[in-house]
Amino acid sequence: MSKKILITGGAGFIGSHVVRLFVNRYPDYAIVNLDALTYAGNLENLSDIENATNYKFEKADILDAAALADIFKKHEITDIIHLAAESHVDRSILSPLDFVYTNIIGTVNLLNVAKEAWKGDYQNHRFHHVSTDEVFGTLGDSGFFTETTPYSPNSPYSASKAGSDHFVRAYGETYGLGYVITNCSNNYGPNHFPEKLIPLFINNIINNKPLPVYGKGDNTRDWLYVIDHARAIDVVFHQGKNHDSYNVGGFNEWKNIDLVKLLCKQMDVKLGREAGNSEQLISYVKDRPGHDLRYAIDASKINKELGWKPSVTFEEGLSATIDWYLENEAWLKNVTSGAYQQYYEKQYLDR
Repeated sequence: MSKKILITGGAGFIGSHVVRLFVNRYPDYAIVNLDALTYAGNLENLSDIENATNYKFEKADILDAAALADIFKKHEITDIIHLAAESHVDRSILSPLDFVYTNIIGTVNLLNVAKEAWKGDYQNHRFHHVSTDEVFGTLGDSGFFTETTPYSPNSPYSASKAGSDHFVRAYGETYGLGYVITNCSNNYGPNHFPEKLIPLFINNIINNKPLPVYGKGDNTRDWLYVIDHARAIDVVFHQGKNHDSYNVGGFNEWKNIDLVKLLCKQMDVKLGREAGNSEQLISYVKDRPGHDLRYAIDASKINKELGWKPSVTFEEGLSATIDWYLENEAWLKNVTSGAYQQYYEKQYLDR
């Protein structure tokens, strides 16, 4: 049976790369992209594949259980790759309930619809839940998160993602629903909404605006090129062990300040500016509440069991990311101005 895969959040940063990979790599699959098109959902991310014969877009919110049921029935969905989520830590501090509703209630809605649609045949269907390394909390100067690390979330965002992970496991154990979970480190790359560190700072450097670094810039993150994350989702979805989880990371730790200085150096070269020019834009601001010190992923399980590993170094991936933003000035202007939100009306409603 050819798969009919529902990818939630498929117009977002990571989701758009997953949708593109699956549409291009599996022409015999039907790929249905479900996205509410909130501020970070941008259909311009998928303009190159929007007319593919195996691709459909559905505008819906995962909080709307009735709409989910209708879409499941309409497209005869066989599998889910669940990426839809509120994902920005700073926003979760300001409005935690939004994260509870979308990340927990929305996930449970999807689980309920899948449970009903696949009743009696759970093991021939897969619910792939895409999560974060932030559910594990924070690390000291040494050690790594593994698949058996106890959950210890410290922000409303990570708590909501931890809750959604637990519900996926609970539906697997209680009802027998087939699932896999991936917990990934920080992503970067093309199409990233410029509220996150790397695209925000690229845009600020282009426009000679300050680069606000939290605290002293000592917080450490493991970074992964988004296309490598999409490849990992592909391999886990197809080959991952049922009722299991896989950590996805780049073995690529950077202190925030060191990353920012590397970004400044590469930007100066690419923009033809004098060396050290962009570093002068760095400003240190008050640290955010509950800011985890260090995340570091042990991705040896997915490497040993499924053969996945990152394809580029951080320096290579960062250079390619900067090039993409410099070559896609119109995309960046549309996003920062809000004009991208008109794309759905032009492309779908005005037809």
